[in-house]
Amino acid sequence: MSTASQPKNKSLASINPATGEVLRRFESDSEDQIEQKLRGASEAFLKFRLSSFSERGALMSRAAEILESDKRELSHTMTLEMGKPIRAAVQEVEKCAMACRYYSENAPGFLQDDEGKIEAARSFVRYQPLGPVLAVMPWNFPLWQVFRFAAPALMAGNVALLKHASNVPQCALAIEAVFRRAGFPDGVFQTLLVGSDRVNEIIADVRVRAVTLTGSVGAGRSVASAAGRQLKKTVLELGGSDPFIVMPSADLNRAAATAVQARTINNGQSCIAAKRFIVDRQIADRFEQRFVERMSSLKIGDPLHESTDIGPLATLEVLNLLQGQVTKTNEMGARVLLGGKRLEGAGYFFPPTVLTDIPANSPAQNDELFGPVASLFRVDGMQEAIQVANDTPFGLGSCAWTNDEKEREMFMDQIEAGMAFINGMVASDPRLPFGGVKQSGYGRELSREGIREFVNIKTVVIKESGENRSQTE
Repeated sequence: MSTASQPKNKSLASINPATGEVLRRFESDSEDQIEQKLRGASEAFLKFRLSSFSERGALMSRAAEILESDKRELSHTMTLEMGKPIRAAVQEVEKCAMACRYYSENAPGFLQDDEGKIEAARSFVRYQPLGPVLAVMPWNFPLWQVFRFAAPALMAGNVALLKHASNVPQCALAIEAVFRRAGFPDGVFQTLLVGSDRVNEIIADVRVRAVTLTGSVGAGRSVASAAGRQLKKTVLELGGSDPFIVMPSADLNRAAATAVQARTINNGQSCIAAKRFIVDRQIADRFEQRFVERMSSLKIGDPLHESTDIGPLATLEVLNLLQGQVTKTNEMGARVLLGGKRLEGAGYFFPPTVLTDIPANSPAQNDELFGPVASLFRVDGMQEAIQVANDTPFGLGSCAWTNDEKEREMFMDQIEAGMAFINGMVASDPRLPFGGVKQSGYGRELSREGIREFVNIKTVVIKESGENRSQTE
């Protein structure tokens, strides 16, 4: 990597969003440190790619055991660093362990040779690792987002370089420690303590073979552009403005209860959180009443307390952006049924908020609101609901609440999203592929599709020598 255009090292701050207190500062990696890690990844790959699935699987199972044994410490680090309620943090660590075990057990089957049938003694597809993969990861699920990439990538025989969000350096180093303690060889999983201004030059390094990013549309464009110039494979999981459709045949109590959970998971900071609630006019008043009552009953406070439902937003920047979006939507004509203004005092707290009468072209209609803010829309029937749901640049997750078969089929067939859930909230699961369309990105994570994103899909044809002569004679 060239040093000519490199900026001076900057420190990365770990800040408690519940108090605004600086927990720790970390110096960014120097040019020499980055070079050492890139070289280490390249050298480690040459050996690690030759390891067996059983060897990799044993290491990944050990990582799962460490996650489970240390889940209290790891969840505490997450909560202090980005404000996730502690109960959700514990569940996140447990989910990471599940993903490790899932790929430990299933990777050999997902990547076994696929036999073909042509005029040859044998023809098949072999799946082989690519090399060092750079993962640019976000702060909102600081462990899960990394492990859902790393577990399949490492089981495929790749090695990983993690550029985590700059506000969660302690989480990044804790993940690296899990893999190191599990026995993965040096260089197989490394954290790069760098800011976003260093990413493009790392992508350009010939030793980096592919890139995956979870983040904003702007970050996705930047990474895809940099990787495209180098003709390197990318997988992008970007923003979402997921619709939550409720039709008259739905169980309203259950739908309203799930709607609150779907909107406020991780303090509302989730790309697959339900954000736009599209309700049939026949039941809209009843749903709205139930929904607002449940949102208003949520407990806001210290995320380290087990009883807390809503903790702080992760950064002051996120808080200010959300406040600006809500204020502008309100000024354009929307009604605020609940909340609407940040809480006074220390920390980056924004209360559960419900907006209705959403104006056209307002932030609540067009943008992703990253926080516990719900937008209510009224429609006449499933066809109009789908039209409103699709009227967004995003297409990640979606869900519909209906017991009408015709409406279910219409929703599954016409919704423009990578995932469609019926009578349940959108959630990621290692056993199912995860990803979106439109400005929500491309490629898939998890399941068989996820592990095959970062492999060389190699066609192999074997012919007997007699067959070769007969074709050339």
